[in-house]
Amino acid sequence: MAEEKKSGAGKFFLGALFGAAAGAIAGILTAPKSGKETRKDLKDAGDKAVKDAKKNGEKLLEKTKKSTKELGDKAEAVVEDVKEKVEKKSDKKDK
Repeated sequence: MAEEKKSGAGKFFLGALFGAAAGAIAGILTAPKSGKETRKDLKDAGDKAVKDAKKNGEKLLEKTKKSTKELGDKAEAVVEDVKEKVEKKSDKKDK
């Protein structure tokens, strides 16, 4: 089976997300609050983490789309250049 490779940016993003979540949970659990307050804080922290993850995921997706388009445009230009050079060589041989 082929293994999926994650980009460095993707690994960093996941690490940052898990680190932030772990830090928030540790801070909430060690705070001297009642169970009800702690549960509310955990819910709020979870909601914020989801919101941030979506926002950062959307930014990463847009950057990926832009990079993919740029790479595709460059590849098309190279293909066209190679076609022109092959045609010129072919024309020279025909003469």
